[in-house]
Amino acid sequence: MTDALESSPPLDLPLDAHALRADFPVLARTVHDRPLVYLDNAATTQKPQVVLDALDRYYGEYNSNVHRGVHRLSQEATEAFEAARITVQRFLGAAASHEIVFTRGTTESVNLVANAWGRANVGAGDEILVTEMEHHSNIVPWQMLCEAVGATLKVLPMDDRGELRMERLDDLLTERTRLVAVVHVSNALGTWNPVETIIGRAHAVGALVLVDGAQSIPHLPVDVQRLDADFYALSGHKAYGPMGIGVLYGKAAVLDAMPPWQGGGDMIRMVTFEKTTYGELPCKFEAGTPDVAGAIGLAAAFDYVEGIGRGRIAAHEADLLEYGTRVLGEIPEVRFIGTADRKAAVLSLLFEGVHPHDVGTILDREGVAVRTGHHCAYPVMQHFGIPATTRASLALYNTREDLDALVRALTRVREVFA
Repeated sequence: MTDALESSPPLDLPLDAHALRADFPVLARTVHDRPLVYLDNAATTQKPQVVLDALDRYYGEYNSNVHRGVHRLSQEATEAFEAARITVQRFLGAAASHEIVFTRGTTESVNLVANAWGRANVGAGDEILVTEMEHHSNIVPWQMLCEAVGATLKVLPMDDRGELRMERLDDLLTERTRLVAVVHVSNALGTWNPVETIIGRAHAVGALVLVDGAQSIPHLPVDVQRLDADFYALSGHKAYGPMGIGVLYGKAAVLDAMPPWQGGGDMIRMVTFEKTTYGELPCKFEAGTPDVAGAIGLAAAFDYVEGIGRGRIAAHEADLLEYGTRVLGEIPEVRFIGTADRKAAVLSLLFEGVHPHDVGTILDREGVAVRTGHHCAYPVMQHFGIPATTRASLALYNTREDLDALVRALTRVREVFA
């Protein structure tokens, strides 16, 4: 098994995905009597054994609530929980561990900002700017905020390649813009957006920026200080970690000025019937019992990724993307949706004459797991005038052989609908 704590190998040493597959127990199973080919990583990644072991150790050896217990198990759980926060801080390049808030995932992180920061800083006549390629989770909370306070939601459009129309950005940014919410990597298209440029231009007009990093964290090295993002949101389950755990990074000064969103549990310092005094960061935003196991498992996942090397993972996935684009493009019925120059390892496609749901059903019978549908990105589908796509999304354990299996399965689609 890969040692997640050892130093990352040199960038020029190719990643051996075939060897790494042994770290993921689920990849050894069969589906419909065929070897599983898992290409649904944008929805959720599989978990390496080191993550499963970390969860088992917590529940089997020191399961306890954190922060308030004086007994040994509680102390061990607290130490592991806060150590996980430091691991996430280092993984994201944050300045301090109290800038890391544990949430249930990207969706809750965005809602936290919309409700805590938004209600305190956005009013009638103000503007929130999103992009046309956002996941619903980075649209709906801002719509709800705008409706509640009388603000306006504006949209930066994209072109037919799935690239943002950056020439429109300066026109859409005004002195009334309070926040820009932008996805780092599109889940539906794979587009890798120029968030550094967007952040710089937004800051120039006094706006803050929230980056949806759900799809970038598994694929790209991220440094939030270098990006200068005010908020960065992510989900653990899309980065080889457990379900139900996520992170909101926020600059300390911004988080400190925000009121809490939810009340109860460890987010308080003192409660009386007359007044409640809130805790310091990050406790102020972590009401109730946290997902201790999830945080520990997420740290194990990040250590695993670091042990392999994020640069090596990115290079491996870039090779898969190039190969997959080539071999799938040789199928006459295939049309790609999302052809940006800068892409992460996502291949969204249409198969001529066959609904994506039917494509996905046939692929499943061949043992190939993909995602079909609108991918929680209705505006993207509306832009292209389509109801859905078939999406194959890649991860560090995928191989060219997986893509060959996808090609064979798509040939089966042709046979069925001939």
